[in-house]
Amino acid sequence: MGANTEVTQSCHIPDLRFDEFVANVPCWVFVVNLNEQFAASFTQEFDMRKYLMGTLAASLLFSATASAQFTLDTRYTDSDGDLVADTPTDASKQVDPSTLIFAYTPVEDPAVYADVWSEFIDHMAKTTGKKVQFFPVQSNAAQIEAMRSGRLHIAGFNTGSNPLAVACAGFKPFAMMARADDSFGYEMEIITFPGSGIEKVEDIKGKQLAFTSQTSNSGFKAPSAILKADFDMVPERDFEAVFSGKHDNSILGVANKDYQAASIANSVRNRMQARDVVKPEQLNIIYTSQTFPTTGYGVAHNLTPALQEKIREAFFSFDWEGTKLQKEFEKSGEAKFIPITFKKDWDVIRKIDAANNVSYTCQ
Repeated sequence: MGANTEVTQSCHIPDLRFDEFVANVPCWVFVVNLNEQFAASFTQEFDMRKYLMGTLAASLLFSATASAQFTLDTRYTDSDGDLVADTPTDASKQVDPSTLIFAYTPVEDPAVYADVWSEFIDHMAKTTGKKVQFFPVQSNAAQIEAMRSGRLHIAGFNTGSNPLAVACAGFKPFAMMARADDSFGYEMEIITFPGSGIEKVEDIKGKQLAFTSQTSNSGFKAPSAILKADFDMVPERDFEAVFSGKHDNSILGVANKDYQAASIANSVRNRMQARDVVKPEQLNIIYTSQTFPTTGYGVAHNLTPALQEKIREAFFSFDWEGTKLQKEFEKSGEAKFIPITFKKDWDVIRKIDAANNVSYTCQ
């Protein structure tokens, strides 16, 4: 995902590359505009000095209370303390659209997933009594902006984008894909290609590492924290950091030897290998992280309570057996939807954000 930049204190920040914008920023506090195509209405703030040189507790077991640091945009309320926006009590502020728009996180080719989700979309339509349309999105930022502006009603936001979607778009996650035994999650991997000269994480020093986007957990936030905490490695000082935009771009880039190494979500790699987009022998895995929650599914906060309940019913009553959804997601072990809460299940992700000194400003 590309990123334009809006900068405080008249700083100039070039596009994407750490080595470029660290070298050119005369002051340390800057704002990365996350939305290239949609005239961004939200920004993600970093203290770059703290990010590059700050302390991160080992193995992501941070002592900071991320929940206390996480706040919603001022347009939302959270009266029950569950860290997600309340549904408006004023019925005139609730919406009950005739057509529901659904979008899945843009980790791979959106055209592939329009077909994968087609039977689920039909089930959603029958359960809610509404027309339901799949909306392909090209970036995390576009997806968040669509919900914030009221053009998106149901969504699956990726792990790292969930806090931003909750804080700035009024997203209310309630479901996640899980295995048949109710276990869930994926791991961040650092991959390279055979013959790259990289056999272990430390070998990345002096070479290149591809991230996906600033909002991605496994594609940026988690590896940044792990590299600093466990290997004392930071961008620019120890390696060249580039951004590919999406996990499939990073995986293909390594497989085709365009990137020397990349941090990716292994759930995406598993699905791509199952479709023969890449072959296992094209990749070497040199690091695997702890398990993280997967894509969170939920609704816009201002849908009527009755409609929100019908949408929940559609997720938890969907029969996966023999469907395209099952065929696609069984490649990464998922077999059903299970209920989750943002407060509990995204606690580790908020702690990663806190450790990276990330805060969210919505405009």
